Amino acid sequence: MPAQTQTWSIAELATEYDVTLRTIRFYEDRGLLTPERRGTVRVYHPRDRVRLGLILRGKRLGFSLDEIATIVDMYDAEPGEEGQLVYLLDQITTRRADLEQRRKDIEETLLELAEVEARCHADLETLRTHRASS
Repeated sequence: MPAQTQTWSIAELATEYDVTLRTIRFYEDRGLLTPERRGTVRVYHPRDRVRLGLILRGKRLGFSLDEIATIVDMYDAEPGEEGQLVYLLDQITTRRADLEQRRKDIEETLLELAEVEARCHADLETLRTHRASS
């Protein structure tokens, strides 16, 4: 089936992206997704599928729903709008700095945990040796 005419049900998208139906409905309520309605059935087009992927990626990267909405709405806008591109680049810079700081914090925490773990092993060995010699 050509990509232009392919559609998905809410269940198909939920399965593909490993999210709940409620999650998809929530994004609809927020206006981030706008499926076609055929009676009571929601019909999702390629645009909705791409937007859902962008929304979920944005959430994984720590963007707020408002930030995601702004960025996802750019998907529908004409390319090359200077203000949109400047905004997106600013968001990328901010998010990158945040993620770099998180990575640094995680690396420091892992080092500290390794030190504590080594001390615990040493203390445990000392206790076992002391108990065995008593």
